[in-house]
Amino acid sequence: MAAQGKKLVVVTGLSGSGKSIALNALEDLGYYCIDNLPVSLLRTFGRQLLNGQGVDYQRVAVGVDARSESEELQLLPGLFLDLREAGLACEILFLEAQDEILLQRFSETRRRHPLSTPQRTLADAIALERELLEPLQSSADLHLDTSRTNVHQLRDLIRDRVADRAPASLSLLVQSFGFKHGLPRDANFVYDARCLPNPHWQPELRPLTGRDQDVARYLQSEAKVGRLLDHIIDFLEYWMPCFEADGRSYLTVAVGCTGGQHRSVYLTEQIAAHFSAQGRNVIIRHRELS
Repeated sequence: MAAQGKKLVVVTGLSGSGKSIALNALEDLGYYCIDNLPVSLLRTFGRQLLNGQGVDYQRVAVGVDARSESEELQLLPGLFLDLREAGLACEILFLEAQDEILLQRFSETRRRHPLSTPQRTLADAIALERELLEPLQSSADLHLDTSRTNVHQLRDLIRDRVADRAPASLSLLVQSFGFKHGLPRDANFVYDARCLPNPHWQPELRPLTGRDQDVARYLQSEAKVGRLLDHIIDFLEYWMPCFEADGRSYLTVAVGCTGGQHRSVYLTEQIAAHFSAQGRNVIIRHRELS
C-alpha cells in the first residue's frame, strides 16, 4: 500500500522547551521537516503523504504550536486517528519544561513568547499556552521534559527514542533520578528506592555511583534491594505486553532515591540489562549523573 513504511511525527509543546532543536535533530536524521504548519493544512498534507501525491517522503516531521487556532488544535488528535486508520504511522511528540525554567530561558535569550502581548505577562502567556495545548499533551505518544536536559541530551533522546526505534516496537526508557531535585514529569511509572539501605552512609562508597562494582556488591548483599528489583521487573513483564497490544510506542520508567547517585542508578542499570537481554529497545538515562 502507498503508506507502507511512511511515518509522520508532529512535534509540539511549550515555547522554549526545545521544539526547534527536536526538529533539527530529526532533519539531521533524514526526516523532511516543516515548522509551524497550520493544523488546517495538516489534513491535506497527511492525505498527500499517504497517497504519494506530490509529497513523496518516507519520514516527515511537522512542528505545531499554540499559534494555531484553539479549535484546530482540539481537532488534531481526531485527525491523527483518521490518518492512522488510513494506514499512515503517526506520532505526537510533546515537549515541556517547568514554568520557572521557561521563564529563565526566555529571560536569558530575550526572545518574545509567541502569545505574549503588552497586556499579557510572560507567566500568563506560558499558562495560556499550556491550556491551549492540553489536547495535544493528553493524546501525545511521547512526552519529554527538557527542564534538566541540554541540547546534546535532547538530540540523543530524539535519535534513540524516535528516529532509531524499530517500527511497531516499544521504546523503553529507564531513568534514575534524585527526589531532592524533583520528580521527572515525563515518567509513566515512578518507583521509590529511598527505603533501601543507602551507600551514601558508607564513607568509601559515597563518592562512587550505582554503576561502580563496589556499590553494586554492597546493594546486592541487601535482600530488600533484590526484592524491590524483582517486584519492578515482574510488574513491567506483566504489563508491557498489554501496553504493546494497546498500540503504545513509548514507556518511561523512573527509579528515584534521595540524590540519584547510588540506589536508583544501580536499579536502573539492572532493569535495563534485564530487558535488553530480552532483545527489547531499552534506553538508559541517569538524570543526576549527566
